[in-house]
Parts: sequence; C-alpha cells; structure tokens
Amino acid sequence: MLKKMLITAAFGLVLSACAMQQEQKAQVSPDSLYARLGGMPAIEAVVDEFTARMAADPRVNKGFAKTDIAKFKKNLADQICEATGGPCKYKGKDMVSAHKGMNITNEQFNITGGHLAAALDKFNVPMKEKNELLSAIGSMQKDIVGK
Repeated sequence: MLKKMLITAAFGLVLSACAMQQEQKAQVSPDSLYARLGGMPAIEAVVDEFTARMAADPRVNKGFAKTDIAKFKKNLADQICEATGGPCKYKGKDMVSAHKGMNITNEQFNITGGHLAAALDKFNVPMKEKNELLSAIGSMQKDIVGK
C-alpha cells in the first residue's frame, strides 16, 4: 500500500512539473526578444561562444581566474533569458555584488561587450535583436564598472 502511495505521489510530482513547464512556455510571448533570439538553446550557444572569447582575451580573462565557469555560464544564460522575456529566473548575485573588488574599467566593459557582439554575429543574430540585447546588457554598466 505504501509503495502504491509513493508511486502515485511521484507521478503527481512529475505531472505537476510538466504542467509548470508548459505554463512557463505559454507565458513567453512569441514577440519577445527571447523568442526572437531562438530561446534557450540559442542563448546557451551564444553564452558558450562569448565565454570562450573572454577566456582567450588576456585583457579581460584575469577576472575569471577563480570563477566556476559552468556556474557562470548557467547564471549568464538565465540572466539573458529573464532579461529578454524568457521563462528563466536569474538566481545569481546582483551586478554590484558580483563585480565588487574587480575594479572593471570602462575599456574592459566595452571589450566584453565587443565579445558578446562577436558571439551574436557568429550566430547571425539580426541587427535589431543584437542591439536590443546589447542595450539590455549595457544598462548594467553603472553596476559593473569601478566596483
């Protein structure tokens, strides 16, 4: 009897999770930047390319020496997903806390933006969507530079 109750409860949890996932998908507007970018698979591909470019650039890669790269990529993808109208919830630190003590310069911020733009170009993201995403990220500059 207990086994049957556990199986029923587990099945209920699975159905609940599926329903919640469908509800999140339904909440994403087809006109959102998230949808126009291609959803999470496209965002993750851009984040992978961006991270590789950052890692290869000695002008900016020192700040990532002690970073858990897998966690960074997940947080960045979630942050972009949420900022573009996707179903994700960013759970990382706020930008001031995340960059505290890094003393990032405007030049480094611009280099980083250039790497993001190049990653978007690699995947042929249209100019309108590219500019919308870069503007969203650029709005964080005051919380990142000089902290």
